[in-house]
Amino acid sequence: MEEYAEVVELEQAIEQVARVAAIDIAKASAMVCTRLPAEKNPDRRVQKVFGVKATTNAIAELGDHLVCQGVELVVMEATSDYWRPFFYQLEARGLRCWLVNAREVKNVPGRPKTDKLDAIWLAKLAERGMLRPSFVPPKPIRQLRGLTRLRTALTEDRSRYRNRIEKVLEDACLKVSDKTDGASDLFGTSGRAMLEALVAGERNPATLAELARGRMRVKIPRLVEALTGQFEDHHAYLIGMLLEDHDRLTAQIQELTVRIKQAIATIDPTPPPDDDHPTRMGLLDRLDEIPGVGRDTAAVILAEIGVDMTAFPTPGHLASWAKLTPRTIQSGAKNTHGPAGKGNGWLKGPLGQAAMNAGRTKTFLGARYRRIAKHAPAKKAMVAVARNILEICWILIDDPNARFTDLGPDWHNRHINRTRKTRQAIRELEHLGYTVTLTEAA
Repeated sequence: MEEYAEVVELEQAIEQVARVAAIDIAKASAMVCTRLPAEKNPDRRVQKVFGVKATTNAIAELGDHLVCQGVELVVMEATSDYWRPFFYQLEARGLRCWLVNAREVKNVPGRPKTDKLDAIWLAKLAERGMLRPSFVPPKPIRQLRGLTRLRTALTEDRSRYRNRIEKVLEDACLKVSDKTDGASDLFGTSGRAMLEALVAGERNPATLAELARGRMRVKIPRLVEALTGQFEDHHAYLIGMLLEDHDRLTAQIQELTVRIKQAIATIDPTPPPDDDHPTRMGLLDRLDEIPGVGRDTAAVILAEIGVDMTAFPTPGHLASWAKLTPRTIQSGAKNTHGPAGKGNGWLKGPLGQAAMNAGRTKTFLGARYRRIAKHAPAKKAMVAVARNILEICWILIDDPNARFTDLGPDWHNRHINRTRKTRQAIRELEHLGYTVTLTEAA
């Protein structure tokens, strides 16, 4: 009978924090619980629970009270983004604030679910060191994050307008957006000229087809057929209104892109080039060198994880925080891997797109994507490459002198395990009913 024993020397976690405050936050109010040592007997705790309004003056008064009480740690749990006023104002008062995940501070089953009991339970967990804080970036990163997230939202809105314009064209029996016979990019130079001409009142298919530019001119005979339909003034009115909103969003996206570039320049910790590193590049340029990662994706990554990698001790910690690492589930002798989790959608979306783009390149990341996709679902290959990209970003952000160097698409072939590869080939042939005898080549 095998026995498994693990002996680990741990620090005493009881009463790690002497003076704590916990806040259970709702939209218009919050419940605060403070636990402090008693004056006569420090081994005993004095607990006080009270409500606070979620207004600026009330939060400022709460901050003064907590500072006067000598509170060492303020932990808070909230619905949606209602934690932001409390966190920002209390942090500005010099208090150490933690935002904790509601999933990790669930109350004991069987107890009544009230805001008062939730605040008390949160304070007890905090004073015993049983909580870990969520990642809340500093103010410059939060402002950059606001810009990048707004740009992403506006880009999605612009895509919806483009889809609506295509539906109007389909209603008019025009196949302008057909990639074979029409414009491959309806909002390119040629496609946009045709749309504006339609709105202006032009209905002749041959005249509209002559607006094609560049390589699209070889499609003019097919464009005439695609532009023949039942386009009426009603469709022109709809497309004109949609194009106005589309152009407005395009101008706002361009303005946000300029502001994002300026914001990154102010927070970039990379020192200027010197004699030892004459070719040193900025952070955005170095991230842009990663296959599949463009400047827009690099800006999103910086906005979501920041430029201070001390918040994530290792690249693995960052990948785990981003939910790009499968969970390990063990029960008895059975070990399985669970789903990675939801994670930060603002970060995982661009990383997934970058992984898909890298999978189409002749690079190490592209070869890794195709290698995994051969024996696993494409989604798993995408997550694996997205994790590699994020870990590379951690290294480049942490070291201002680091530059991305591609290992090459043949890296796996150059580092192949001949013994394992031979054993695998023999096993496959024997499974097909063959007897294998190996002879060394001359």
